[in-house]
Amino acid sequence: MLKLPQRACYAMGFLFCAGLLAFAYYLQFERHLEPCPLCIFQRLFYAAAGMVFLAAAIHNPGKIGRIMYGILALVLSLGGATVAGRQVWLQHLPADQVPECGPGLNYMLEVFPLNKTLKMVFQGSGECARVDWRLLGFSIAEWSLLIFLLLAVSSLFLSKRKNA
Repeated sequence: MLKLPQRACYAMGFLFCAGLLAFAYYLQFERHLEPCPLCIFQRLFYAAAGMVFLAAAIHNPGKIGRIMYGILALVLSLGGATVAGRQVWLQHLPADQVPECGPGLNYMLEVFPLNKTLKMVFQGSGECARVDWRLLGFSIAEWSLLIFLLLAVSSLFLSKRKNA
């Protein structure tokens, strides 16, 4: 069985996150699907996890470093999964229970303190419950939840893997 070098595995994690972000921007700018505040936070978690994978690929850490990078990538992946899970929950609410659409993220960041903005974002809004695009029957948020969970498992795997 082919065993990829540790550095290549981290680089693949970075490229995977970069590819996900590129696809998100394709959907936004070419397909005109505007991201809701929860989508934007998911992008931030993908970017942060990607940066951890990139740093690990450059550093090529030993055992302690692999554990540290793994924990950091795991925390970021689980944070992203939490945000995506919240959006999936909003998308599955009955129509009469979906919250009203709120102000945009830029407006909230300009007008409200950060803690209030975060609270408003995580409460969700009608725009976060809308499903504009599906692939194989799953919404973007459902795919994102699955991918974040896969990134979390990959982070654990990479932290326990012996250097090759």
